[in-house]
Amino acid sequence: MLSSKTSRISVGVACLVAAIAGASASAVAAESDTAVPSYQEFKASTYQDVDGAYVVNGDEIVSGNKQLKEFYDKVVAPQSMHDGLIVNTVGGVDDKWSASQVANLTYCVSTKFGTRHDDIVAAMATGGGLWEAASSKVNFVYVPAQDGKCTTRNKNVLFSVEPVQTTQYIARAFFPSSPKSQRNVLVDDSIWSSGSWTPGDVLGHELGHTLGFRHEHTRPESGTCFEDNNWRPLTPYDSSSIMHYPQCNGGSANLKFQASDAEGVRALYGS
Repeated sequence: MLSSKTSRISVGVACLVAAIAGASASAVAAESDTAVPSYQEFKASTYQDVDGAYVVNGDEIVSGNKQLKEFYDKVVAPQSMHDGLIVNTVGGVDDKWSASQVANLTYCVSTKFGTRHDDIVAAMATGGGLWEAASSKVNFVYVPAQDGKCTTRNKNVLFSVEPVQTTQYIARAFFPSSPKSQRNVLVDDSIWSSGSWTPGDVLGHELGHTLGFRHEHTRPESGTCFEDNNWRPLTPYDSSSIMHYPQCNGGSANLKFQASDAEGVRALYGS
């Protein structure tokens, strides 16, 4: 749980797993009168993952101190809300894969999942299949031959799917702009006890991030859980989007793929 002072500018650890326990993710910049913490206070309170990345906005990552400072500066700076699935932007440019790369999103699933390995393989196929069914341009390619050496150091795949033990999130992913050293989907065992949030849908949400999609609830229409303005709208706001946390004034208690999600991926990558 973030201190009231620090929570003013971040929902960094108000993540999916916290929501199941009934925790609120509504501590955001626009909704508090508490003082803005210093960067050092913010950094000290932000969860740093096993690979050194900082986890912000629940299940998104920034790569290091420089990017964390940039994130901090953008969040505490005066905001101008956009009207309008939304895509992440970097320097005003859409954070997306090239046409050739999005057709070949190769990944491995670590054997360190043990007895749950095949279950993760199936959940990844389900999650990836949601986006693939919406756009013929998107293709997640499982490469089982790389499972025994499935880490971010494996250059034979674009990203790895690895187990993690944490209370900070159920799963987290990355954006297309993330460096290779942080292109992984990390999955905690709590994915198997997430109530109505099925493993396939949780990983569908995370794979949405890998395609460049942001949390839908950062849009002003949500009224809570604001993150930042580094995004571009692709579709009208949908509170039931798979990219919208249910606990952030979501229109559904479940993480389910919607027609708006399909429309968004086609708008970004084509039909």
